[in-house]
Formats: sequence, C-alpha cells, structure tokens
Amino acid sequence: MQTEKVADHIINWLKEYATKANMNGFVVGVSGGIDSAVTSTLCAKTGMPTLCLEMPIHQASSQVTRARKHISELEHNFANVSNLEVNLTPVFEQFKSVMPQERQSASLDLTLANSRARLRMSTLYYFAGLHGYLVAGTGNKVEDFGVGFYTKYGDGGVDLSPIADLMKSEVYALGKYLNIIDDIMTAAPTDGLFGDSRSDEDQLGASYDELEWAMTAKEAGKKSSDFEGRQREVFQIYSRLNAANTHKMVPIPVCDIPVHLLK
Repeated sequence: MQTEKVADHIINWLKEYATKANMNGFVVGVSGGIDSAVTSTLCAKTGMPTLCLEMPIHQASSQVTRARKHISELEHNFANVSNLEVNLTPVFEQFKSVMPQERQSASLDLTLANSRARLRMSTLYYFAGLHGYLVAGTGNKVEDFGVGFYTKYGDGGVDLSPIADLMKSEVYALGKYLNIIDDIMTAAPTDGLFGDSRSDEDQLGASYDELEWAMTAKEAGKKSSDFEGRQREVFQIYSRLNAANTHKMVPIPVCDIPVHLLK
C-alpha cells in the first residue's frame, strides 16, 4: 500500500465531500482504539473543524486513558480540533431501568451492548446537528463488509466512512504513518461495549489478520474444503459471521408493491 498517497487521498476525499455537502466539519467518536484514532487524525488533517467525542459507558480506565492521550496529541498538533466528554453511563442506567425486566439470557448482554452503541450514535448526531458537522465512521473493511462486526444503527450509523475500504492491517499502516501513539498501536482491539476486558478476537474467535486472510480467500472463490486445521476453522468462522450479518451489509429491503395493486 502507498501509505502516504492513501492518507492524502482520504483527507482530500473528506474535505471535498464536506465542502460539496455544505457541512462545516466532522464529529468522531474516539474510543482509544486504532480505527477511531486514525479516522480522527485524518479528519483533523483536512483543516476543517473536528470534534472528538468521548462517550464512556462503564468504560475501562485503560480505554479512557488512551482516548484522552490521543485527543491531547491531536489538540496539540491541530488548532481545528476540539473535544468533549459526555458521560453516558447515567443515561444507559436510566435506559435499563425503564425497560421491562427480562430474564438473564445470552441475548440480553448483546442487546444491552448494542444499546450502548446506539446511545453513542444519537449523541454524535446531536452534536453534528448543532454544528453542521458530518459523523465520520470508524469501521474498517473487515468489520463493515466482512464479518459485520458493528451495531446496526449504532457505530454503523454514520454519514461517511473514510477507512471502510481498508483492511485492519492497512489501518495500522496508516496509524504508523500518522504517528498514532504507541499505547493505541499496541492495544488489543476491543469494542468496549461489555464493560469488561474482552477483546474483538475473544468475541470473533479469530484475529483480524486471520479474518483478512479468510475474507481474501472467500472473495477468491475458495471453500472450507480447500483448507485444513486452523485455516479451515478460521474460514468457517468468517463464513458463518459473514452469512449471519449480511442483513447489516446490504441495503434495507423494500417491499415493492405490484403496480396493479396501486391502481
């Protein structure tokens, strides 16, 4: 990958899109992870106002520390960067308190995790609306178009996706070029939605490097039977997640009404 040229291309694309849309800048949710760090830096480099939002919900202190350190670096280097912290923990707890009490189940934890992401999406759009900003998405290609590892209408609810055509390894390459802090570059990727230490790999059952390999193999027409051992296992994991989350990655289905019924 021609890293410098890719970075310049994204920066120019962001600026051109915002200008044509008559928008004033960008708002980015900064989590302390590599994807949001790279996205917020690229937005900052457009020279347009860039608001970095921290939106903790029972967040691990390590994630909060990394996010704050990254934002501090951005504010030091870019006069167009500002930040706000909106503590959504009380909002989340109030939300839970008014929901009907359901039995503990495997789906309850995931449902609440997705609710966290959707609260953050609403918060991002609150500030986007106030300032005339675009919500910049932070998803990469493996997450957005491979395994669907995001929340529908949560972190998947954005105005534009600057890094969604990049594999995770390519995002790290951009991170190195953009001088993202080491704390973020070396941290295990996590969505931080469960209030514990589980990583993305813990949830997915495979690392991003493995999933990139599987995505490339599937796009090349390979099948599970073409592999053995761990490769077959990873390919099956990827295929299962890809199939299960297709509904996130395709346009919303519209019920087409037969013309004769509309007469």
